[in-house]
Amino acid sequence: MIKKTILYLLLLGGIASCSTDTINTSDFEAGETFTDSNIRVMLLDTATVLTSTIKYDSILTSEASRIMVGQYSDSIFGTVKASSFMELIPQSYSIASEAVYDSIVLYLKYDGYFYADTLQSINMDVYELAESLNPGESGYFNTSEVSVKEEAIGNLTFNPRPSGGDSLEIKIKDSLGLEIFNRLQQKDIVNSDEFTNFFKGLQLKPASNDNGAVLGYSLSASLMRLYFSEAEETSQEQSSLDFTINTTSSPTPFFNRVLAQNPIDYLSGFTNQEDIRYSTDTNNQSYIQSGTGIATRIEFPHIKTLFEIQGEGTLLGAVLKIKPSFGSFNDQLALRDTLSVFVVDQNNDITEQLAIEDVATVQAILNRDGEEFNDIYYELPLSTYIESILMGERSLDDALILFPNNYISTIDRFVLNDSNNGIQSSTLQITYAIYDEDE
Repeated sequence: MIKKTILYLLLLGGIASCSTDTINTSDFEAGETFTDSNIRVMLLDTATVLTSTIKYDSILTSEASRIMVGQYSDSIFGTVKASSFMELIPQSYSIASEAVYDSIVLYLKYDGYFYADTLQSINMDVYELAESLNPGESGYFNTSEVSVKEEAIGNLTFNPRPSGGDSLEIKIKDSLGLEIFNRLQQKDIVNSDEFTNFFKGLQLKPASNDNGAVLGYSLSASLMRLYFSEAEETSQEQSSLDFTINTTSSPTPFFNRVLAQNPIDYLSGFTNQEDIRYSTDTNNQSYIQSGTGIATRIEFPHIKTLFEIQGEGTLLGAVLKIKPSFGSFNDQLALRDTLSVFVVDQNNDITEQLAIEDVATVQAILNRDGEEFNDIYYELPLSTYIESILMGERSLDDALILFPNNYISTIDRFVLNDSNNGIQSSTLQITYAIYDEDE
Protein backbone atom coordinates (compact mmCIF):
# COMPACT_ATOMS: atom_id res chain seq x y z
CA MET A 1 0.00 0.00 0.00
CA ILE A 2 1.39 3.39 -0.97
CA LYS A 3 2.10 5.54 2.06
CA LYS A 4 -0.04 8.62 2.57
CA THR A 5 3.00 10.91 2.72
CA ILE A 6 4.16 9.77 -0.72
CA LEU A 7 0.63 10.19 -2.11
CA TYR A 8 0.37 13.73 -0.77
CA LEU A 9 3.71 14.64 -2.40
CA LEU A 10 2.52 13.23 -5.70
CA LEU A 11 -0.66 15.27 -5.52
CA LEU A 12 1.11 18.48 -4.57
CA GLY A 13 3.65 18.08 -7.36
CA GLY A 14 1.25 16.92 -10.05
CA ILE A 15 -1.94 18.98 -9.63
CA ALA A 16 -1.87 22.71 -10.13
CA SER A 17 -5.24 23.26 -8.47
CA CYS A 18 -5.79 20.75 -5.68
CA SER A 19 -9.11 19.68 -4.23
CA THR A 20 -9.54 19.71 -0.46
CA ASP A 21 -11.62 16.51 -0.61
CA THR A 22 -10.27 13.37 0.94
CA ILE A 23 -8.57 11.13 -1.62
CA ASN A 24 -9.06 7.40 -1.08
CA THR A 25 -5.90 5.39 -1.43
CA SER A 26 -5.79 2.26 -3.57
CA ASP A 27 -3.88 -0.99 -3.24
CA PHE A 28 -1.26 0.29 -5.68
CA GLU A 29 2.35 -0.34 -4.65
CA ALA A 30 4.86 2.24 -5.79
CA GLY A 31 7.59 0.12 -7.34
CA GLU A 32 10.94 1.22 -8.76
CA THR A 33 9.56 1.66 -12.28
CA PHE A 34 6.97 4.10 -10.98
CA THR A 35 9.22 6.09 -8.66
CA ASP A 36 11.96 6.47 -11.30
CA SER A 37 9.51 7.81 -13.90
CA ASN A 38 8.13 11.21 -14.78
CA ILE A 39 4.79 11.32 -13.02
CA ARG A 40 1.66 13.26 -13.81
CA VAL A 41 -1.29 12.95 -11.41
CA MET A 42 -4.72 13.77 -12.85
CA LEU A 43 -7.98 14.51 -11.06
CA LEU A 44 -10.79 13.45 -13.44
CA ASP A 45 -14.47 14.17 -12.88
CA THR A 46 -15.97 13.47 -16.32
CA ALA A 47 -16.35 9.69 -16.09
CA THR A 48 -19.84 8.53 -17.05
CA VAL A 49 -22.05 7.76 -14.06
CA LEU A 50 -25.23 6.05 -15.18
CA THR A 51 -27.97 6.16 -12.54
CA SER A 52 -31.41 4.60 -12.60
CA THR A 53 -34.29 3.53 -10.37
CA ILE A 54 -35.41 -0.05 -9.79
CA LYS A 55 -38.08 -1.58 -7.57
CA TYR A 56 -37.93 -4.95 -5.92
CA ASP A 57 -41.18 -6.89 -6.08
CA SER A 58 -41.29 -7.36 -2.33
CA ILE A 59 -39.22 -6.81 0.81
CA LEU A 60 -39.01 -9.43 3.57
CA THR A 61 -40.51 -7.48 6.49
CA SER A 62 -41.16 -10.39 8.84
CA GLU A 63 -37.51 -9.92 9.83
CA ALA A 64 -38.07 -6.24 10.62
CA SER A 65 -36.74 -4.94 13.91
CA ARG A 66 -39.74 -2.75 14.78
CA ILE A 67 -43.49 -2.31 14.49
CA MET A 68 -44.34 0.43 11.96
CA VAL A 69 -47.74 2.08 11.79
CA GLY A 70 -48.83 5.33 10.15
CA GLN A 71 -49.61 7.13 6.93
CA TYR A 72 -48.54 10.33 5.17
CA SER A 73 -48.92 11.91 1.74
CA ASP A 74 -45.81 12.54 -0.33
CA SER A 75 -45.81 14.65 -3.50
CA ILE A 76 -43.35 12.23 -5.14
CA PHE A 77 -43.82 8.81 -3.57
CA GLY A 78 -47.59 9.01 -3.09
CA THR A 79 -49.61 8.00 -0.06
CA VAL A 80 -47.25 5.94 2.08
CA LYS A 81 -48.99 3.59 4.50
CA ALA A 82 -47.56 1.17 7.06
CA SER A 83 -49.57 -1.33 9.09
CA SER A 84 -48.41 -4.20 11.26
CA PHE A 85 -49.54 -7.79 11.81
CA MET A 86 -48.49 -9.83 14.85
CA GLU A 87 -49.11 -13.01 16.76
CA LEU A 88 -49.20 -12.78 20.56
CA ILE A 89 -48.68 -15.47 23.18
CA PRO A 90 -49.47 -15.34 26.93
CA GLN A 91 -46.71 -15.60 29.51
CA SER A 92 -48.88 -18.03 31.46
CA TYR A 93 -51.93 -20.21 30.83
CA SER A 94 -53.22 -20.13 34.40
CA ILE A 95 -55.65 -17.74 36.07
CA ALA A 96 -56.94 -18.45 39.57
CA SER A 97 -60.54 -19.68 39.73
CA GLU A 98 -61.57 -16.91 42.14
CA ALA A 99 -60.13 -14.10 39.95
CA VAL A 100 -62.48 -11.48 38.44
CA TYR A 101 -61.98 -9.88 35.04
CA ASP A 102 -61.17 -6.12 34.91
CA SER A 103 -59.96 -4.97 31.45
CA ILE A 104 -57.54 -5.58 28.60
CA VAL A 105 -55.13 -2.98 27.17
CA LEU A 106 -52.58 -2.84 24.33
CA TYR A 107 -49.33 -1.00 25.14
CA LEU A 108 -47.08 0.17 22.30
CA LYS A 109 -43.65 1.39 23.35
CA TYR A 110 -42.06 4.05 21.11
CA ASP A 111 -38.61 3.03 19.85
CA GLY A 112 -37.61 6.53 18.66
CA TYR A 113 -38.16 6.05 14.92
CA PHE A 114 -40.48 8.37 13.01
CA TYR A 115 -40.83 9.75 9.52
CA ALA A 116 -42.85 12.72 8.22
CA ASP A 117 -44.99 15.14 10.25
CA THR A 118 -45.23 14.31 13.94
CA LEU A 119 -47.10 17.55 14.66
CA GLN A 120 -50.29 16.09 13.21
CA SER A 121 -52.61 13.96 15.31
CA ILE A 122 -52.71 10.28 14.42
CA ASN A 123 -55.53 7.74 14.44
CA MET A 124 -54.71 4.08 15.03
CA ASP A 125 -57.19 1.20 14.72
CA VAL A 126 -56.70 -2.28 16.11
CA TYR A 127 -58.25 -5.32 14.40
CA GLU A 128 -58.35 -8.99 15.32
CA LEU A 129 -56.93 -11.32 12.69
CA ALA A 130 -59.41 -13.64 10.97
CA GLU A 131 -56.71 -16.10 9.89
CA SER A 132 -53.57 -17.40 11.52
CA LEU A 133 -50.18 -16.02 10.64
CA ASN A 134 -48.41 -18.78 8.75
CA PRO A 135 -45.18 -17.43 7.29
CA GLY A 136 -44.07 -20.79 5.87
CA GLU A 137 -40.41 -21.10 4.94
CA SER A 138 -40.06 -17.74 3.20
CA GLY A 139 -41.65 -15.37 5.72
CA TYR A 140 -43.91 -12.40 5.05
CA PHE A 141 -43.24 -9.47 2.73
CA ASN A 142 -44.24 -5.81 2.61
CA THR A 143 -46.99 -6.68 0.11
CA SER A 144 -48.37 -9.70 2.03
CA GLU A 145 -52.02 -9.77 3.05
CA VAL A 146 -53.79 -11.44 5.98
CA SER A 147 -57.54 -11.13 6.49
CA VAL A 148 -58.94 -9.43 9.59
CA LYS A 149 -62.33 -9.36 11.27
CA GLU A 150 -64.62 -6.58 10.13
CA GLU A 151 -65.03 -4.56 13.34
CA ALA A 152 -62.16 -2.80 15.10
CA ILE A 153 -61.54 -3.96 18.66
CA GLY A 154 -59.70 -0.80 19.69
CA ASN A 155 -58.77 2.65 18.46
CA LEU A 156 -56.89 5.72 19.62
CA THR A 157 -56.41 9.29 18.44
CA PHE A 158 -53.21 10.79 19.80
CA ASN A 159 -50.47 13.37 19.35
CA PRO A 160 -47.24 11.43 18.81
CA ARG A 161 -44.27 11.88 21.10
CA PRO A 162 -41.79 9.40 19.59
CA SER A 163 -38.77 10.79 21.41
CA GLY A 164 -40.42 10.93 24.82
CA GLY A 165 -39.95 7.28 25.73
CA ASP A 166 -43.62 6.84 26.65
CA SER A 167 -46.03 4.14 25.52
CA LEU A 168 -49.38 4.35 23.80
CA GLU A 169 -52.24 2.83 25.75
CA ILE A 170 -55.11 1.46 23.65
CA LYS A 171 -58.17 0.01 25.38
CA ILE A 172 -59.29 -3.26 23.80
CA LYS A 173 -62.95 -4.30 23.75
CA ASP A 174 -64.03 -6.06 26.92
CA SER A 175 -65.92 -8.70 24.94
CA LEU A 176 -62.59 -10.05 23.62
CA GLY A 177 -60.80 -9.61 26.93
CA LEU A 178 -63.49 -11.44 28.86
CA GLU A 179 -63.52 -14.33 26.42
CA ILE A 180 -59.73 -14.73 26.66
CA PHE A 181 -59.99 -14.50 30.47
CA ASN A 182 -62.71 -17.15 30.69
CA ARG A 183 -60.94 -19.61 28.40
CA LEU A 184 -57.71 -19.36 30.36
CA GLN A 185 -59.43 -19.45 33.75
CA GLN A 186 -61.51 -22.50 32.77
CA LYS A 187 -58.42 -24.19 31.28
CA ASP A 188 -60.00 -24.46 27.84
CA ILE A 189 -56.62 -23.16 26.60
CA VAL A 190 -53.44 -24.62 28.11
CA ASN A 191 -50.73 -24.12 25.44
CA SER A 192 -49.62 -21.78 22.65
CA ASP A 193 -51.14 -23.81 19.82
CA GLU A 194 -54.56 -23.75 21.45
CA PHE A 195 -54.26 -20.05 22.18
CA THR A 196 -53.18 -18.97 18.67
CA ASN A 197 -55.87 -21.19 17.18
CA PHE A 198 -58.44 -19.22 19.19
CA PHE A 199 -56.85 -15.75 19.12
CA LYS A 200 -54.88 -15.43 15.89
CA GLY A 201 -53.33 -12.04 16.50
CA LEU A 202 -53.69 -8.32 15.79
CA GLN A 203 -53.40 -5.85 12.95
CA LEU A 204 -52.48 -2.24 13.77
CA LYS A 205 -53.31 0.24 11.03
CA PRO A 206 -53.73 4.01 10.50
CA ALA A 207 -57.07 5.55 9.66
CA SER A 208 -57.71 5.82 5.92
CA ASN A 209 -57.65 9.64 5.93
CA ASP A 210 -54.55 10.12 8.10
CA ASN A 211 -51.77 12.39 6.85
CA GLY A 212 -49.17 12.60 9.58
CA ALA A 213 -46.24 10.30 10.26
CA VAL A 214 -45.15 6.69 10.30
CA LEU A 215 -43.99 5.77 13.80
CA GLY A 216 -41.87 2.94 15.13
CA TYR A 217 -42.66 0.83 18.19
CA SER A 218 -40.57 -1.74 20.02
CA LEU A 219 -41.17 -5.41 19.26
CA SER A 220 -39.83 -6.53 22.62
CA ALA A 221 -41.37 -3.88 24.88
CA SER A 222 -44.86 -3.69 23.32
CA LEU A 223 -47.52 -6.05 24.69
CA MET A 224 -51.17 -6.68 25.46
CA ARG A 225 -52.04 -6.86 29.16
CA LEU A 226 -55.07 -8.54 30.73
CA TYR A 227 -56.06 -7.09 34.12
CA PHE A 228 -58.04 -9.01 36.74
CA SER A 229 -58.63 -8.90 40.49
CA GLU A 230 -57.95 -11.57 43.07
CA ALA A 231 -59.44 -11.64 46.54
CA GLU A 232 -57.07 -11.23 49.47
CA GLU A 233 -58.02 -11.52 53.13
CA THR A 234 -59.32 -7.97 53.42
CA SER A 235 -59.26 -6.54 49.87
CA GLN A 236 -59.17 -7.15 46.15
CA GLU A 237 -55.66 -7.05 44.67
CA GLN A 238 -55.17 -6.31 40.98
CA SER A 239 -53.11 -8.77 38.97
CA SER A 240 -52.29 -8.97 35.29
CA LEU A 241 -51.20 -11.33 32.56
CA ASP A 242 -49.03 -10.17 29.66
CA PHE A 243 -49.30 -11.28 26.03
CA THR A 244 -46.06 -10.62 24.17
CA ILE A 245 -45.37 -10.51 20.45
CA ASN A 246 -44.11 -13.88 19.23
CA THR A 247 -40.59 -13.29 17.93
CA THR A 248 -39.19 -16.69 18.90
CA SER A 249 -40.74 -18.76 16.12
CA SER A 250 -38.86 -18.90 12.83
CA PRO A 251 -39.91 -17.50 10.43
CA THR A 252 -41.47 -14.93 12.73
CA PRO A 253 -45.30 -14.67 12.68
CA PHE A 254 -45.04 -10.90 12.38
CA PHE A 255 -44.63 -8.44 9.52
CA ASN A 256 -45.13 -4.85 8.44
CA ARG A 257 -47.20 -4.17 5.36
CA VAL A 258 -45.77 -1.10 3.60
CA LEU A 259 -47.31 0.31 0.44
CA ALA A 260 -47.06 3.56 -1.52
CA GLN A 261 -50.11 4.38 -3.61
CA ASN A 262 -50.39 6.88 -6.46
CA PRO A 263 -46.76 7.99 -6.75
CA ILE A 264 -45.53 10.10 -9.66
CA ASP A 265 -45.48 8.39 -13.06
CA TYR A 266 -41.74 7.69 -12.85
CA LEU A 267 -42.40 5.39 -9.88
CA SER A 268 -45.58 3.72 -11.16
CA GLY A 269 -46.13 0.43 -12.91
CA PHE A 270 -42.85 -1.37 -12.38
CA THR A 271 -43.19 -4.79 -13.98
CA ASN A 272 -40.44 -6.57 -12.02
CA GLN A 273 -37.01 -5.94 -10.49
CA GLU A 274 -35.38 -6.04 -13.93
CA ASP A 275 -37.36 -2.97 -14.99
CA ILE A 276 -34.62 -0.30 -15.02
CA ARG A 277 -35.67 3.35 -15.33
CA TYR A 278 -32.68 5.48 -16.24
CA SER A 279 -32.50 8.97 -14.81
CA THR A 280 -32.32 10.46 -18.30
CA ASP A 281 -36.00 9.44 -18.53
CA THR A 282 -36.96 10.38 -14.97
CA ASN A 283 -36.21 14.09 -14.73
CA ASN A 284 -32.47 13.47 -14.31
CA GLN A 285 -33.14 11.99 -10.89
CA SER A 286 -33.15 8.59 -9.26
CA TYR A 287 -35.14 7.49 -6.23
CA ILE A 288 -34.90 5.42 -3.05
CA GLN A 289 -37.57 4.32 -0.60
CA SER A 290 -36.98 1.68 2.03
CA GLY A 291 -39.85 -0.54 3.00
CA THR A 292 -41.29 -0.52 -0.52
CA GLY A 293 -38.17 -1.76 -2.37
CA ILE A 294 -37.28 1.30 -4.46
CA ALA A 295 -33.52 1.63 -4.94
CA THR A 296 -31.02 3.69 -6.92
CA ARG A 297 -28.82 1.70 -9.33
CA ILE A 298 -25.36 3.00 -10.35
CA GLU A 299 -23.23 1.87 -13.28
CA PHE A 300 -19.87 2.94 -14.73
CA PRO A 301 -20.17 1.64 -18.30
CA HIS A 302 -17.14 3.41 -19.78
CA ILE A 303 -14.71 3.27 -16.88
CA LYS A 304 -12.19 1.25 -18.88
CA THR A 305 -11.62 4.22 -21.19
CA LEU A 306 -9.07 5.23 -18.57
CA PHE A 307 -6.78 2.87 -20.41
CA GLU A 308 -6.98 5.17 -23.44
CA ILE A 309 -5.05 7.90 -21.63
CA GLN A 310 -1.61 8.04 -23.19
CA GLY A 311 1.14 6.50 -21.05
CA GLU A 312 1.23 3.90 -18.32
CA GLY A 313 -1.20 4.65 -15.53
CA THR A 314 -2.59 3.51 -12.22
CA LEU A 315 -5.64 4.35 -10.14
CA LEU A 316 -4.88 6.21 -6.93
CA GLY A 317 -8.41 6.96 -5.79
CA ALA A 318 -12.08 7.09 -6.74
CA VAL A 319 -14.88 8.87 -4.89
CA LEU A 320 -18.50 9.11 -5.99
CA LYS A 321 -20.31 12.25 -4.84
CA ILE A 322 -24.07 11.81 -4.96
CA LYS A 323 -26.14 14.94 -4.47
CA PRO A 324 -29.68 14.82 -3.06
CA SER A 325 -32.04 16.94 -5.11
CA PHE A 326 -32.33 20.32 -3.42
CA GLY A 327 -35.87 20.86 -2.12
CA SER A 328 -36.64 17.14 -1.90
CA PHE A 329 -35.74 16.91 1.79
CA ASN A 330 -36.49 18.85 4.96
CA ASP A 331 -36.79 18.29 8.70
CA GLN A 332 -39.80 16.04 8.21
CA LEU A 333 -38.43 14.12 5.21
CA ALA A 334 -34.94 13.94 6.59
CA LEU A 335 -31.73 12.75 4.98
CA ARG A 336 -29.97 9.98 6.88
CA ASP A 337 -26.25 10.11 7.65
CA THR A 338 -25.41 6.95 5.72
CA LEU A 339 -26.63 4.75 2.88
CA SER A 340 -25.81 1.08 2.47
CA VAL A 341 -24.21 -0.11 -0.77
CA PHE A 342 -24.79 -3.49 -2.42
CA VAL A 343 -23.52 -5.12 -5.61
CA VAL A 344 -26.11 -6.50 -8.04
CA ASP A 345 -25.86 -8.51 -11.23
CA GLN A 346 -27.50 -7.72 -14.57
CA ASN A 347 -30.85 -9.01 -13.21
CA ASN A 348 -30.57 -6.78 -10.13
CA ASP A 349 -30.15 -9.76 -7.83
CA ILE A 350 -28.04 -8.73 -4.84
CA THR A 351 -24.76 -10.65 -4.81
CA GLU A 352 -22.95 -8.98 -1.90
CA GLN A 353 -22.73 -5.93 0.31
CA LEU A 354 -19.88 -3.77 -0.90
CA ALA A 355 -16.84 -4.14 1.33
CA ILE A 356 -13.10 -3.54 1.31
CA GLU A 357 -11.25 -6.85 1.28
CA ASP A 358 -14.39 -8.53 2.68
CA VAL A 359 -13.74 -6.85 6.03
CA ALA A 360 -15.13 -3.31 6.26
CA THR A 361 -18.47 -2.56 4.63
CA VAL A 362 -18.53 0.52 2.42
CA GLN A 363 -21.15 3.18 3.06
CA ALA A 364 -22.13 6.42 1.40
CA ILE A 365 -21.63 9.05 4.10
CA LEU A 366 -23.49 12.37 4.10
CA ASN A 367 -21.14 15.35 3.89
CA ARG A 368 -22.76 18.52 5.27
CA ASP A 369 -19.65 20.73 5.30
CA GLY A 370 -21.10 23.02 2.62
CA GLU A 371 -24.69 22.96 3.86
CA GLU A 372 -24.89 26.76 4.18
CA PHE A 373 -24.24 26.91 0.42
CA ASN A 374 -26.72 24.11 -0.34
CA ASP A 375 -23.78 21.84 -1.14
CA ILE A 376 -24.72 18.54 0.49
CA TYR A 377 -23.69 15.20 -0.93
CA TYR A 378 -23.17 11.55 -0.10
CA GLU A 379 -19.54 10.56 -0.41
CA LEU A 380 -18.92 6.97 -1.48
CA PRO A 381 -15.31 5.67 -1.60
CA LEU A 382 -14.99 3.37 -4.60
CA SER A 383 -11.24 2.92 -5.13
CA THR A 384 -11.30 -0.83 -4.53
CA TYR A 385 -14.49 -1.36 -6.53
CA ILE A 386 -13.33 0.64 -9.57
CA GLU A 387 -9.91 -1.00 -9.45
CA SER A 388 -11.53 -4.43 -9.49
CA ILE A 389 -13.39 -3.48 -12.68
CA LEU A 390 -10.20 -2.15 -14.30
CA MET A 391 -8.36 -5.35 -13.35
CA GLY A 392 -11.10 -7.49 -14.93
CA GLU A 393 -12.11 -8.99 -11.59
CA ARG A 394 -15.68 -7.73 -11.93
CA SER A 395 -18.08 -7.77 -14.84
CA LEU A 396 -19.19 -4.49 -16.39
CA ASP A 397 -22.70 -5.94 -16.12
CA ASP A 398 -22.44 -5.58 -12.34
CA ALA A 399 -23.81 -2.43 -10.73
CA LEU A 400 -24.24 -0.86 -7.32
CA ILE A 401 -27.51 -0.13 -5.56
CA LEU A 402 -28.13 2.24 -2.68
CA PHE A 403 -30.52 1.50 0.16
CA PRO A 404 -31.01 3.18 3.54
CA ASN A 405 -29.60 1.28 6.49
CA ASN A 406 -32.13 -1.10 8.02
CA TYR A 407 -34.22 -0.75 4.89
CA ILE A 408 -36.72 -3.46 5.94
CA SER A 409 -37.56 -1.53 9.12
CA THR A 410 -37.87 2.04 7.82
CA ILE A 411 -39.75 4.00 5.16
CA ASP A 412 -37.05 6.63 4.49
CA ARG A 413 -37.05 8.15 0.99
CA PHE A 414 -34.51 10.02 -1.13
CA VAL A 415 -34.36 11.87 -4.45
CA LEU A 416 -30.87 11.94 -5.98
CA ASN A 417 -29.51 14.00 -8.86
CA ASP A 418 -27.71 12.32 -11.75
CA SER A 419 -24.68 13.70 -13.58
CA ASN A 420 -26.69 16.18 -15.69
CA ASN A 421 -27.77 18.77 -13.12
CA GLY A 422 -25.14 21.50 -13.46
CA ILE A 423 -23.48 22.42 -10.19
CA GLN A 424 -25.85 20.03 -8.41
CA SER A 425 -24.68 17.04 -10.47
CA SER A 426 -23.41 13.82 -8.99
CA THR A 427 -19.84 13.04 -10.09
CA LEU A 428 -17.22 10.33 -9.93
CA GLN A 429 -13.87 11.88 -9.02
CA ILE A 430 -10.92 9.75 -10.07
CA THR A 431 -7.31 10.34 -9.11
CA TYR A 432 -5.12 8.74 -11.79
CA ALA A 433 -1.33 8.72 -12.08
CA ILE A 434 0.45 8.60 -15.47
CA TYR A 435 4.10 7.67 -15.78
CA ASP A 436 6.52 6.86 -18.61
CA GLU A 437 4.33 8.99 -20.87
CA ASP A 438 5.30 8.82 -24.55
CA GLU A 439 7.07 11.93 -25.77
